[in-house]
This record gives sequence, structure tokens and C-alpha cells, in this order.
Amino acid sequence: MIFPAEEKEYIAKRSTEGWTPDVIIGRAERTFSCSVSTLYRRFKTGEFNVLHLPMQGKRKPNGYKEKRGKQAFKRNISERKKDYVVFEEEFGHLEGDTIVGIHHKSAVITLVERLSKAIIALKPEGRKAVDIENSINEWLQSVPKNLFKSITFDCGKEFSNWKSISNTNDIDIYFA
Repeated sequence: MIFPAEEKEYIAKRSTEGWTPDVIIGRAERTFSCSVSTLYRRFKTGEFNVLHLPMQGKRKPNGYKEKRGKQAFKRNISERKKDYVVFEEEFGHLEGDTIVGIHHKSAVITLVERLSKAIIALKPEGRKAVDIENSINEWLQSVPKNLFKSITFDCGKEFSNWKSISNTNDIDIYFA
């Protein structure tokens, strides 16, 4: 399929203005001889400059789910309720998460003590699992042993070395 010159010019102009192919086709200003997916394919083949698109050609279709780096053999939060019946009224249970930097290169680990709401912020070397593990181990070794009983993390890939943290520091780790 060949675009007429005037359509081609219109698409190129609108894409440089930051319009997506969805918006270009969806506008009622004119009718086009192609579908949105055809227009995306044309951007991909190089007929139009993909760098002019807002996401620079990197599309994630609706319903896309990350399939890499799943946590295996993790302890569920429901097990925490069995192990620590009164954990909501007991000091020493932490909830942990990471905040990722603007360019996805660095991170900050936040640990919140559930009862006192005290926040501990740790700065690891990077955002890989090894960096996170080293930072948490270093911090846990600097506080009195058995002060903290458990840590609950989300299911992020950065906490994949949880068994090592648990074994090194004699602390229970769960995942929400």
C-alpha cells in the first residue's frame, strides 16, 4: 500500500508535533486509507521517523504483563500471620520497598517499622539484587541482633536474594 503524498506529508507533520498514530488516524479532520496498526508498521519499517513518536516506537500493548524475573519459593504474607499472631501490636516488623531513580540506575531502599512508623532509608550501590542484599545485610549487622523479627517485601526482582538476607541475619522474610 502506498500513501498519497498529501497523506504522507500530513502524517509526518503530525508525528513531529508529538501525535501518536492512534491520534493521527482517529482525528476526524480527514479519512485515511489505512488502520492504526498499519501506520505503526510503517513507522517501524522506517517510512516515517519513529523517534518523533512520544514513546519513540516502544509500544506495550494493553494487557502486557512482565514475564521476566518471577520470585520463586517465596514466603507469603499469610504465613506471617501464623508465625506472629500479634505482629500488629509488636515492635520489630518491617515493610520494605525500593524507590528507583530517574534514569533507572540507582535506588533507595525504604524500611518502615509497622508499629512506630519509623522510616529507615538505605542507599545501595546500584539497584541489582546483590546491591540490595549487601545494603540490607550491612544495615542489619549494625543494629542489635533480634531487634527486628521480620521484613515484608513486595514481589520485586530486587529482593530475589531474600534467603541469603534471612539466613545471614536470622530474620524472617515474607512477600506481600
